[in-house]
Amino acid sequence: MIAARRCGTCKAKGLPAVRGRVGIVCYPTSGGSGIVATELGLSLARRGWEVHFITYALPVRLKGFEENVFFHEVQTANYPVFHHPPYTLALAVKITEVAETHGLDLVHVHYAIPHAVSAYLARQMILPGALPVVTTLHGTDITLVGMQPSFHKITRFSIEQSDRVTAVSEFLRRKTDELFAVDRPIRVIPNFVDPELFHPAKGGHPAFPFLDPGEKTVMHASNFRPVKRVDIVVRTFARLATEIPSRLVLVGDGPERWQAQELARSLGVEDRVFFLGIQERMETLLPLADLFLLPSEHESFGLVALEAMACGVPVIATSHGGTNELVEDGASGFLVDPDDGEAMVATARRVLDDGALALRVGEAARRRAVECFSEAAVVDRYEALYREVVG
Repeated sequence: MIAARRCGTCKAKGLPAVRGRVGIVCYPTSGGSGIVATELGLSLARRGWEVHFITYALPVRLKGFEENVFFHEVQTANYPVFHHPPYTLALAVKITEVAETHGLDLVHVHYAIPHAVSAYLARQMILPGALPVVTTLHGTDITLVGMQPSFHKITRFSIEQSDRVTAVSEFLRRKTDELFAVDRPIRVIPNFVDPELFHPAKGGHPAFPFLDPGEKTVMHASNFRPVKRVDIVVRTFARLATEIPSRLVLVGDGPERWQAQELARSLGVEDRVFFLGIQERMETLLPLADLFLLPSEHESFGLVALEAMACGVPVIATSHGGTNELVEDGASGFLVDPDDGEAMVATARRVLDDGALALRVGEAARRRAVECFSEAAVVDRYEALYREVVG
């Protein structure tokens, strides 16, 4: 293990040395990168690491007191000359402060822009090379944001300046090489799920206020951005609802929510579609579903699909991107081209009509989540990477 530095207070009080001290930089919102970063930090803390979250707000899954976990808020200055608050610079300064004050062994940034840039600046301010930087690429930081002409060069630079780089899927690794041709090996470490937290409902289908036990529940959760294609979810459900007594539960929020509400109204299913907004405890909601839909334009991984699989819920996911590394089509779930509306409806109908099929696929999904993407196995790989980078 990394030989962690002990502060004077720890020595005076006779407290045991921690396994290591890591700063985690992430977006605190409900997107996949922030959730994975938070869950990784919590898992590391339970293993004896001292974890310092550095971001502009409390991460959405970081609630209540957690031993070995600390939160450092990044505050930006609102000065008239600034058209936009300089968050990248404020973050770099905060990383420097936390690293020097708490003796960080390394900083792990999730999402390349602007976090990897800020970590590079922080390292230069401390002492070049003195603060190892691990960068994890999650998806749109490469396929969307990083590809914008104004960000392409700085994205490539920040990746190449990181001591280690990981991607959440082989698809994203290949995409990064293709789009940026970085002179840096990229290691694939997939997203993970805690199977003890995300599990099938015990004692049958749980009750929920607005759900009828005699009807099927279709669910979708996302940040409601255009790439998630929430419109396909609503259109698919509208066709299913004409044949199968069912309700649609939509979890999350974002720019496409209003359009989704209007579409449900225009298709005459608004009374059967429930918008729950952002929810913190997905482990209580996912077991309610009989079917989970994720028809995105593409997914670099699809964390929420993995969480649904761990809950034993059949998933129909996009066939574009990294979901084919997660879902075994026809065995532990289904992969469908999001533009093939007929196939989407037909597959969903099969799952909802055939209880034996749904049970078989749900059980296979649970097995795959536990055997291939469990928290314990994946966090082991991050710990090994940390030991390697610290040397």
